[in-house]
Amino acid sequence: MSESVNPLLPAWYDVVWSATAVAMFVLLVIALISLSRSAKSLSSLQALVWTLVALFVPIAGPLAWLFIGKRSVNTSRADLATRVTS
Repeated sequence: MSESVNPLLPAWYDVVWSATAVAMFVLLVIALISLSRSAKSLSSLQALVWTLVALFVPIAGPLAWLFIGKRSVNTSRADLATRVTS
């Protein structure tokens, strides 16, 4: 049996899409781990919303958590720490 080759799509196309899918999965896992570690600082509704955004908005969701959500949690922790010490 000879292997059929699709004449319309080059072989590197499959490699690029496979690498993209793996990168998206790794980004999602990193965002969910970071989110779970920061969950104590969030309300349950905020944690649920961030989790759903990370899961259902493929690239922008995890990136939004890592660059926006995580920073806002860290700033609120710093504000809380300064209020407690002063």
